[in-house]
Amino acid sequence: MSGGNGNANGDGGFSFPKGPEMPKITTGAKRGNEICHDDSGPTVKATTIDELHSLQKKRSAPTTPINQTGAAAFAAVSEEERQKIQLQSISASLASLTRDSGPKVKKADGSTTPAYAHGQHHSIFSPALGAVSDSSLKFTHVLYNLSPAELYEQAIKYEKGSFITSNGALATLSGAKTGRAPRDKRVVRDATTEDELWWGKGSPNIEMDEHTFLVNRERAVDYLNSLEKVFVNDQYLNWDPENRIKVRIVSARAYHSLFMHNMCIRPTPEELESFGTPDFTIYNAGQFPCNRYTHYMTSSTSVDINLGRREMVILGTQYAGEMKKGLFSVMHYLMPKRRILSLHSGCNMGKDGDVALFFGLSGTGKTTLSTDHNRYLIGDDEHCWTETGVSNIEGGCYAKCVDLSREKEPDIWNAIKFGTVLENVVFDEHTREVDYSDKSVTENTRAAYPIEFIPNAKIPCVGPHPKNVILLACDAFGVLPPVSKLNLAQTMYHFISGYTALVAGTEDGIKEPSATFSACFGAAFIMLHPTKYAAMLAEKMKTQGATGWLVNTGWSGGSYGVGNRIKLAYTRKIIDAIHSGSLLKSNFKKTEIFGFEIPSEIEGIPSEILDPINAWSDKKAHKETLVKLGGLFKKNFEIFANHKIGVDGKLTEEILAAGPIF
Repeated sequence: MSGGNGNANGDGGFSFPKGPEMPKITTGAKRGNEICHDDSGPTVKATTIDELHSLQKKRSAPTTPINQTGAAAFAAVSEEERQKIQLQSISASLASLTRDSGPKVKKADGSTTPAYAHGQHHSIFSPALGAVSDSSLKFTHVLYNLSPAELYEQAIKYEKGSFITSNGALATLSGAKTGRAPRDKRVVRDATTEDELWWGKGSPNIEMDEHTFLVNRERAVDYLNSLEKVFVNDQYLNWDPENRIKVRIVSARAYHSLFMHNMCIRPTPEELESFGTPDFTIYNAGQFPCNRYTHYMTSSTSVDINLGRREMVILGTQYAGEMKKGLFSVMHYLMPKRRILSLHSGCNMGKDGDVALFFGLSGTGKTTLSTDHNRYLIGDDEHCWTETGVSNIEGGCYAKCVDLSREKEPDIWNAIKFGTVLENVVFDEHTREVDYSDKSVTENTRAAYPIEFIPNAKIPCVGPHPKNVILLACDAFGVLPPVSKLNLAQTMYHFISGYTALVAGTEDGIKEPSATFSACFGAAFIMLHPTKYAAMLAEKMKTQGATGWLVNTGWSGGSYGVGNRIKLAYTRKIIDAIHSGSLLKSNFKKTEIFGFEIPSEIEGIPSEILDPINAWSDKKAHKETLVKLGGLFKKNFEIFANHKIGVDGKLTEEILAAGPIF
């Protein structure tokens, strides 16, 4: 064998010629001014991996300034004492009503595993317990007002079905329930609520007694106390600082904590340090069912509100929307007691300070029309109308995601990013890109995000008195005008009616319009009789000189299947004309049956569609359909007709007279 530089030796191996020996490597010696130099930094000041991890995060320092004003300055509370007071309050919230004190609670770091957290790094509250039990021997670790980043970590590590999507949002699953369970919602009927709340036919309030509520509360509290950790959120409702409500949410899932972090108003560190006792508390034990043998229970789900105790209990459903809408129901009770009108509406404001309210059921375009790039968004769903103006109740938005696209809803699309909760969406298993058209889990896919994720949101979310009140209806019967001006009595009538018409499939496959009525455009959430909210609305509109409008975003020229959907571009021109005030200056004429005032012309809109009869080729069919719809309104209003409001019931008579007349 030949070739190469080596020589074959006797045993078949190779030998190489010896060259000069390599110099030995020396370390630590000082070198001269060389081109290659050692630029490594000093080593970390840690001897174990745990020590290294402890250096990675710094503790948040208290930020509340000591108040030195006034006759006597308040004594500064130490950080240790403040933490103890805070935990005492949380322990009281988690207390069983059968024991003298609440459970032992320990504040845990959101990024550590609670079961193994080192006690010396956390605040502890350990009440003196009379009777010893297994539950009294353990600590409940409290994960208090965690940041979105910390909640992401908790969800991904401990909650199956939690993923980070390609846009940075947290995808979660709400379990078996993908929507609210209105038939399982209960309100305690006691001596106070007996006379104050709306009970009976048409009411969303299904009664339960105090004892049954306490049974369910005990079940929820026992479940939460049995866990190694609970999430506690202390937050606010209502951007009006004079009328805000302090709420505490105790839950078992990071998903629920992040959802409410987004949907309620987030306190500043200074506000959080002096939060104190909440005005209302939610116990979300949704992973645990209620006892079906308990009185008033009709399934394993129960959502219970006790206005006297100012508490809400959730059992047997993990759908986060129950918390949002439960608190909205509470506001529908608390705010009117302060002469503040609570409203299920969208709200925006022009650059000149003109405010508009948008009411509408699902599919009417409330979100689309209230989100306007030329106007500031005050809120998309829940508002209060006070003596000084309007304020958003919430700190976030809860948007539908089904068939979402960047082109149709760019603001919502762009708001889905880190910090947003995506409920029940489907995504690619590898790229984690969301397919908003996929309804495999549910059609009710949702995104919950802070309102500041919307670029033109007005922060703080408050505004002056509304100038226009817009009632939206998607009339699939095709007989309501594209826009009608309403007087006060008509505004009350149609506000109480809360009408829209959807297209429903019949047994033989033919599709026909189906009328839907929801009092005050949110019957599922109101507490008082609808006429009380309507009377407050009329009073505020009259005082502030606001104008009422009914806008049809549905069909024209015939019912569904014959006519055509009114173009969104036309509806936007109508809304723009309302905002600018130009529509108010138009010439109006009165329609038959409903007695609406309709404009003769609007710039950029074909005049023939402004009066529905002109758009119908079959005039007889138009009259028959108009009479049919008028009859449906009258039938729906029968349950409200006997409720007398105003002096000697005169306001009721005015409202009834504002309905359809044959």
